[in-house]
Amino acid sequence: MKTNMGIVDRIIRTALAVVVAVLYFTKQITGTAAIILVILAVVFLLTSAVGFCPLYVPFKISTKKKKA
Repeated sequence: MKTNMGIVDRIIRTALAVVVAVLYFTKQITGTAAIILVILAVVFLLTSAVGFCPLYVPFKISTKKKKA
């Protein structure tokens, strides 16, 4: 499994996950929307940690910088 996420992509995903966590724990989001957003935040954190996004593969997307 080759990584296909650049550092900026990983930082943005982590920041979004943190925002969702803060909104959830301060009870700004509740119900079904909260559950869906928390699951999405967990996926963002996992893909950021690994550096691989499976949804990028079928579209041949990579946000990594190319080596010179």
